[in-house]
Amino acid sequence: MSGATSKKPRVLKGVVASNKMQKTIVVRVDRLKKHPKYLKYMKISNRFKAHDEKNEAGLGDIVLIRETKPISKEKRWILAGVVTRAGRTAEKTETV
Repeated sequence: MSGATSKKPRVLKGVVASNKMQKTIVVRVDRLKKHPKYLKYMKISNRFKAHDEKNEAGLGDIVLIRETKPISKEKRWILAGVVTRAGRTAEKTETV
């Protein structure tokens, strides 16, 4: 066996919770976890910082993020694609 074994990177689906940073989005990923004693399912959410080179993801969009090598102290994910866009209101509003 020689050296490098390539692992398949994890891909997660989540909702953009924040896009206020430059080239970075915060993605909330929800999952269900079963309680060991009561056997009831609990909703657990994790927040991941992901690299968004073109700043294309908006607040509330459903996105796919892919695991990658560390980009900064907290960024280990990159934006793989936007699944659905959130409904946005018109940017320009007329005042009377």
